[in-house]
Amino acid sequence: MMMPGFSSARLPMQIRLFLALALSLALLPLFWDILYPPASAAPEVFLVTIFSETMTGVIFGLVARIYVLGIQFAGAIIGMAISFNATPSGDIFEDSSDNSLTSLLATGALLILFVLDFHHYMIKELAESYQSIPVGSLIGSQRSLVSLTDTLSASFMIMLRLASPFILYGLLFNVVVGLINKLAPQIPLYFISTPFALAGGILLIYFGMAAILDQFADGFFVIFGNL
Repeated sequence: MMMPGFSSARLPMQIRLFLALALSLALLPLFWDILYPPASAAPEVFLVTIFSETMTGVIFGLVARIYVLGIQFAGAIIGMAISFNATPSGDIFEDSSDNSLTSLLATGALLILFVLDFHHYMIKELAESYQSIPVGSLIGSQRSLVSLTDTLSASFMIMLRLASPFILYGLLFNVVVGLINKLAPQIPLYFISTPFALAGGILLIYFGMAAILDQFADGFFVIFGNL
């Protein structure tokens, strides 16, 4: 229920719950010998097992969710750099509004991950976690915090790298506009230059979109594989 795409606020809670139950029932026969002993033990052991397994799933989901939400950060930076100030549209991750460029990048990034079967990869990693994290044992708080902070740090650097060409473009464009404005202060250059900044930024997005999505997808599997 924390997996990107499936955890969207636009997906009804009932559907998310049924998907989680279906996945649990599908994996249960594979791990019956591991899960049955703590499930048939004393009630307090059973409750601890439920809590520990829930926390393990939450950590896995948060790592993926933090990285995918990072594309919105990159989209916001790109929008500001190219002077894109369109009417806000619906956010595909949360029940809120965001600008059209950010929604476009987020939708494209999520579709690329689904095409690459990232959900299969996450399920596989979650199933293999039973080998490194015994059933009923809690993940160490230090390990969880290190995983989350490493994900935040790596996600920030990757998204900053994706947005860096647009940051450089916006910086150079505004420096040039500022110099021209010094030479001709009587001309309202800001209002004249905005369409050109937007046109150049959209052209840069057109040629760079494939590389952005490709690096975004590669970064996801690298970060998730380092857990």
